[in-house]
Amino acid sequence: MPYRRAVRPSRTVAIAALTAALALGALPGLAGSREPSREGAVDAASFREVILAAARDRSIETISAPDSASASVGGLGPGDPLADVPPAPNAAPADRPALAVPNVSAAWEWKPPRYTLSGYATFYDNGTTAMRLPRGTVVVICGNGGCLERVVNDYGPQKEIRIVDLYRPDFFRICGCGWWAGTTWVTVRVY
Repeated sequence: MPYRRAVRPSRTVAIAALTAALALGALPGLAGSREPSREGAVDAASFREVILAAARDRSIETISAPDSASASVGGLGPGDPLADVPPAPNAAPADRPALAVPNVSAAWEWKPPRYTLSGYATFYDNGTTAMRLPRGTVVVICGNGGCLERVVNDYGPQKEIRIVDLYRPDFFRICGCGWWAGTTWVTVRVY
């Protein structure tokens, strides 16, 4: 008699069977699920009294109500309705100490810079650069449109006539000019 190998299903057949079984389990109609029932009042006849059986030689003792010291503030009695009561607003204590707030001037001033540079600025899409200043230097750049405080993050610009290159939005903010402008005169305070 010739030798026969046991026939095993291929991996593809096994994966297909597993996928079909998972799909059938995920479908609510085939799995026996049903729609949730509508909300309604619960019939009192659905509940029945349950009497706990005690040992035959012991009698069931009634438990007296706790005294007022251990009673709950939010306890419900047999006839009390269930209702959501909004929480009481937190009232501030009446005996708060008065705060002493110092008088502060609305004006402020820059501290004196180490030195000041004046010249042309242009825009550069990778941050604030200055040829004559090392990275990490804090500068305040002022133009016709106002002043900005920035940190030098790269070395540049490459032309002697320009002293600083600015991030494009910063350039147009201090320039006070239209989008067609390429350079503007600025004063750079080095701190």
